[in-house]
Amino acid sequence: MENTKKIKAPEALLQMLKRYELNSLLDYKNALKEVVQEIALLGLWRAKFFEKAAIYGGTALRILHKLDRFSEDLDFTLLVPNPDFDLSKYEKAVQLELQSLGFTAKVEKKAKVRQSPIDSAFIKTNTIQHLLLVGLPDGIDRRVHPDEIMKIRFEVDTNPPPDGATTEAALLLLPYPFSVNTLRLEDLFAGKALATLCREWKGRVKGRDWYDFVWFISRNTALNIHYLEERMRQSGYWKKKKKLNREDIIELFDKKIDSLDIESAKKDIINFIKDSSQIDIWSKEFFREIVRRIKTIPS
Repeated sequence: MENTKKIKAPEALLQMLKRYELNSLLDYKNALKEVVQEIALLGLWRAKFFEKAAIYGGTALRILHKLDRFSEDLDFTLLVPNPDFDLSKYEKAVQLELQSLGFTAKVEKKAKVRQSPIDSAFIKTNTIQHLLLVGLPDGIDRRVHPDEIMKIRFEVDTNPPPDGATTEAALLLLPYPFSVNTLRLEDLFAGKALATLCREWKGRVKGRDWYDFVWFISRNTALNIHYLEERMRQSGYWKKKKKLNREDIIELFDKKIDSLDIESAKKDIINFIKDSSQIDIWSKEFFREIVRRIKTIPS
């Protein structure tokens, strides 16, 4: 590592890094990933991507609403269904934006192995090269393999429900002022409720979904029940003729919590938060109490 050439980072990049408390290698890795995400959003904005799509998911909560955990992926939904949408048209814009701020990155579309409405691509950068770019100090443990690759997946739902969600513009100031299109908080909550209830993730529990779910409740955010129902019907998780109501949501969550592996959920979230003591309270009883504090719109 001592022979790795250091390149002076652009001023805009240094300003982005000033927002973080950087004490450990994990701190630097999380900050680096988030900086790349924001630069990618700028590239998409320049390419007018947000005229057709909106950001949602954990990264939207983190970057736009100050969720106190880091997020890995970029998730988007088209504003109207379009089975012919091609994410590869935006790869060059993202790659050029990253290059303009000192990053050597590849943006590659992921080949589909089965029929799916999700269009995916990956941003790939060399980890240690870019840790040094952002100023990883000599005192930080650098036990990073020289070939380690940081990957950020971004996905676009090309077949969103035709009804239920509302978008709004959100302003970002770094690395330069620009605007992204995003779902309202009430709709983001509905999307997170869907993920928490229905996501199957390689046989493990995605504790990040449960963490975000608690975050929404703690901020007294109402859940757009109509949008949740639309998403659940589309995904095949709600097949009843009756409309979904608050009592149904509580019942569905109770069933999910019955089989919830609390320790697995904690292990999933631990590297994405600064203060692990805030999940000490997690238990099945805790989540059942949280679920009963859900507020919905329309009521």
